[in-house]
This record gives sequence, C-alpha cells and structure tokens, in this order.
Amino acid sequence: MAKKPASNLAAMSVHDMLRTKIMTLEFRAGERLVEDDITAMLNVGRTPVREALLRLQGEGLVTRSKGWFVKPIEPSRIQEVFENRFAIEGVATGFAAAKISEEVLAELDAMISEMDDVESKPRSEINRINHHFHEKIVEASANPFFKEMYERTQFQYWNLRLPIIFTKEQTVASNDQHREIFEGLKAHDAKRAEEAARNHIQNTYEIVSEAFEGF
Repeated sequence: MAKKPASNLAAMSVHDMLRTKIMTLEFRAGERLVEDDITAMLNVGRTPVREALLRLQGEGLVTRSKGWFVKPIEPSRIQEVFENRFAIEGVATGFAAAKISEEVLAELDAMISEMDDVESKPRSEINRINHHFHEKIVEASANPFFKEMYERTQFQYWNLRLPIIFTKEQTVASNDQHREIFEGLKAHDAKRAEEAARNHIQNTYEIVSEAFEGF
C-alpha cells in the first residue's frame, strides 16, 4: 500500500487538532484564526495549516473573509438538524421494529442499563453509549440509505458545537425515553417504536434549544 506524503499527514494532524479545539469551544464562534499563530502554536509549516483550514472550511467549521474565522453558529441550523433526525431516525426505528434480532435487542438493553449508571460514568462515556444506541437502531432497519443519511445528520449535529451539559434529571429522563423506544422494538410494534423515537428527539431538541438561548 502506498504511503501518504508527509505533507498530507501533517495537514491531517493539524486538521484534527484544530477541529478538536473548535468542537470543544477552545476556539470560540467568530474567533479569528491567524495562520502565523497556529504555525507557532503547533510547530508546523504554513502549508499544512492552510490545507487544514481549507478542509475545515469545506466542513463548514471555519469561514474566510479577510482572514480565517471560526464560523458562527446559526440558530436555524439547530432546527434543521433536528428536523432531519426526527424524520430519519423516526422512520428507521419503525422499520427496525419489524426486522430487529434478539441479539441486537439484548445489546440495546445492556446499553440502557449502562446509561442508567449516571453517578459513576463521565458524560463523555454516556454520550458514546448513547450514540452507539441510536446507531444500532438505524442499522437494524437494514436500509443502507437510512444509515448514510443518519451519519450525515450526526456529523452536522456534532458540528453545532453547543456547550450543552445535561443535568442528572435530564439524563435519567432521556434514558427512560430510550427504554420506551426499546419496548416498542421488543414488541415489534413499528408505530409505538417510531412514536417513542420521535418523542425522544423532540425532548432533546427542547433541551438543546434552551441551552442555545443562553449561549
């Protein structure tokens, strides 16, 4: 297998580091990104920095206008992303109810139990399990188009970069909603499963919208 040029590897590394700083809000929305400052901070040349910024621009995370800036978060995008989740995950969950296997149901049940442990698990781990839970359901729909659209929506969802911290009560309520989805899937009741998924997404949207208002 051919090796990637060193310059490409450097650009990928710079891209990953800059993307992390944007996603964790270390670089705030609207903040100017000066190429010379980034080269000094990361101890790299200007070419990989430029290539990384161009890639971030293509992902919608930075914008260029007399300099590079972290792209501001647009409130309308929040609604759009959740509308996509509402449509895609709702329908996919309904289809999954008819096709889901006992093995996948057992996996989902175990994930819900893990997410019940809000006291000892860090929020990052809860997020990881939560993502896997929803991904597993979309996969159970056995429709590659749903999977593709789900992955695109998830990319946009995490690009929102909102400083959202769910309270313990919200986390517990969210997992109760996961249980409702699970019960619909377990009963192979498409209508019940889809409705539970849509209710869960709507509740999450309300939490995110409220958090954004104070941002």
